Amino acid sequence: MTPEQLSFDLPVREALGRDDFFVSPANAEAVALIEGWRGWPSRKLLLVGPPGSGKTHLAHVWATLADARIIAAHALTRADIPALATGHIAVEDCDDIARDAAAEEALFHLHNLALAEGHTVLFTAARAPQHWGLSLPDLASRMQGTPATILHEPDDTLLAAVLMKLMTDRQLSPSPETIPYLTRRIDRSFEAARDVVDALDALALATGRPINRALAAKVLDK
Repeated sequence: MTPEQLSFDLPVREALGRDDFFVSPANAEAVALIEGWRGWPSRKLLLVGPPGSGKTHLAHVWATLADARIIAAHALTRADIPALATGHIAVEDCDDIARDAAAEEALFHLHNLALAEGHTVLFTAARAPQHWGLSLPDLASRMQGTPATILHEPDDTLLAAVLMKLMTDRQLSPSPETIPYLTRRIDRSFEAARDVVDALDALALATGRPINRALAAKVLDK
């Protein structure tokens, strides 16, 4: 067993730079809009995509480009909304606050104030606004009127890149045949990619075995 094949229980350090984001037909439109953010209609955009699709990564890319701050929607009730509205702002996981009256009210005021101050707002969510179940009609109308772009489930090329990034974030070194083997066999979804990397990492740690095709086969057989 070579040193680079060993799996250690190291902290996950997620790479969130633009160079770390792999572009494919599944996300090319979203990437183009993030990079061309100065041209957004009404100075706002909603990123919609399943968990693991790259919403947070692209929010960080945009925050770097626009010198913007990032906040989770559920944290808005504890935030200074007027202070947040003094610059460009990204609000993540907006669909998580449905039926939280205080959070919905805070998002509504941040939306209005930031735009009134001439700033730009990026929102992220796993679903389109009509499926959030918002209880504040004025917020629902603002969100449904926000231009949106969708991060689709990955094609094979993107799935392979996602698997490799998830392993790199965990400081894992799979053998060359591992990623192609997994790409052909797991569901074509970000959730499946994250689940199989979690399982591989855990099994490698438990057994001291390298992450290779044989270990991948053992994980998939479970």
